Amino acid sequence: MDFIGSSPFPEGVISFLDTDLYKLTMQCAVLKYFSDVQVTYAFHNRTPEKKLSRAAFRWLQIQINSQFGISPALAFANIETELGNIALSNDELRFLQTTCTYLTKPYLDFLKEFRLNPREQVEASFTPEADTGSDDDLGEFCLIVKGKWVETILYEIPLLALTSEAYFRFMDTDWSYDGQEEKAYAKGMRLLEAGCVVSEFGTRRRRDYHTQALVFRGLVKAKKEGERTGLPGKISGTSNVHLAMRFGIPPIGTVAHEWFMGVAAITGDYNKATLLALSYWIGCFGEGVLGIALTDTFGTPVFLKAFKEPIPQFTTLEPGALSKNAETAEAPSDKPLDHENGKPKTFAEVFTGVRQDSGDPTNFVKMMKDFYDEQGIKDKKIIVFSDSLNIDLCLEYKKISDEAGFNTTFGVGTFFTNDFVHQKTGKKSTPLNIVIKLNSAAGNPAIKISDNIGKNTGDKATVEKVKKELGYVERDWAQGDEAHRWGPDDEPGKN
Repeated sequence: MDFIGSSPFPEGVISFLDTDLYKLTMQCAVLKYFSDVQVTYAFHNRTPEKKLSRAAFRWLQIQINSQFGISPALAFANIETELGNIALSNDELRFLQTTCTYLTKPYLDFLKEFRLNPREQVEASFTPEADTGSDDDLGEFCLIVKGKWVETILYEIPLLALTSEAYFRFMDTDWSYDGQEEKAYAKGMRLLEAGCVVSEFGTRRRRDYHTQALVFRGLVKAKKEGERTGLPGKISGTSNVHLAMRFGIPPIGTVAHEWFMGVAAITGDYNKATLLALSYWIGCFGEGVLGIALTDTFGTPVFLKAFKEPIPQFTTLEPGALSKNAETAEAPSDKPLDHENGKPKTFAEVFTGVRQDSGDPTNFVKMMKDFYDEQGIKDKKIIVFSDSLNIDLCLEYKKISDEAGFNTTFGVGTFFTNDFVHQKTGKKSTPLNIVIKLNSAAGNPAIKISDNIGKNTGDKATVEKVKKELGYVERDWAQGDEAHRWGPDDEPGKN
């Protein structure tokens, strides 16, 4: 499917596939194991100085199709883009069936009939600083999602993308699409020349869909040029399933913190939660499929205690997503999941690699090398870096990881899809740093600790309780200031 760069795509979110792949894979696993669990999600703005106007908030409401009324002044909005009206198309279903072969038939049957219900599931509120009734009033805004996990899991990425779009549609407007494709091409070429393997991970904090599509077209052009000229790097894909479908490139992704957070909250057993989450994952998808493990939900040292354990026998009691005759290179082997040559296989052996998403990357690489060496694992494993990357950081982390003997890849997000300057001043138009995290599951608080104190989320009392229970050692990384991840607003723009 071609993309016409001069014609802006309709505003808002228009497809279930306009999301990160791991939301679909997690929804598949939730449907299998936790289909009746009730959850809540909470919105956090790590850049609180960036507020919405009343007009921006009303636009956001319309896109969500929440329980709030539509302002007559905004009645021109394209109602077809509201989240409550989205349904999986036949073309999208065929794409998932043929490309994402790890998604189970029961799940695809579910998704085919699935609809979001934002009027019942999303609460949006706006608190003006000074309430004059004007559309120009500035204020804090809040989003809360509640309902069954399997039904609400798809809200996170669209709500974040819509919030970012609202801000840059109404608040920070002195910018242009001009040069976005060319800028992405230049970035892609630099990374390819340096031998980097890169995926685009920028949906959640993009300026809007049109920006992301321009960026990815630039990256695809770099990919083709790199292949033509024999550059050592590779543009491996995008986490955005809709763009992957449009450009004919496989979507990239596996699992998010949410999976581990949910399992921990449901079971209430933080000592065993990581092992259970890994076991359920393999039980759903099989061995060697979606095999990049995210390590930092409760701190990487805690994760590694579970990662070195043998895969429990119960993991094999139910078949995974793929049968032995599935027509895909990723089909699991005929061997039992938990044995090889008569010895129990561990999660670390089965998973192809890990993702680093918080804390000091240098310490992480050393920790993973020491871990694999101690476990006697000789296979060359993958490290995926995904924490607020730019070109210089990719090159720095690649050198460190390569020297330690890993295959190194990168998931680059906001640096690709929200890299703009103000037209009048040439200074940076800084992205919002916003997140939506699982806040509770089965009536229990859901938390994330991570490898950097700046990324702790959830009920503070539960966070402190779990840290003590797990023997968590506090870490504060010098470059982990979440409020200024992409620099100050007055910083000169860079190409």
